[in-house]
Amino acid sequence: MDRWETGMLAKSLTGHDKDKVYVIVGLDEQFTYLADGERKTLQSPKKKKKKHVQLIREQHEISEADDVKLKRILKEYKMSEKKEDK
Repeated sequence: MDRWETGMLAKSLTGHDKDKVYVIVGLDEQFTYLADGERKTLQSPKKKKKKHVQLIREQHEISEADDVKLKRILKEYKMSEKKEDK
């Protein structure tokens, strides 16, 4: 799947933040801009190369989002992942 869109969830594959899940808040040719609402906010997202990110097939509407909404999206995703593990 090579359909990159804002609002999708993405997992970091490399770096000190390996396995951390973010929301894609911006895109350009080579990079994704990721935010989690805590350390990486909408105002200062993490810039990461697309090849270092794995897309998660889940998309959310973030046009009116703030950092609190991003945290809520990621919390819900983590809760649903825990339910699937059981």
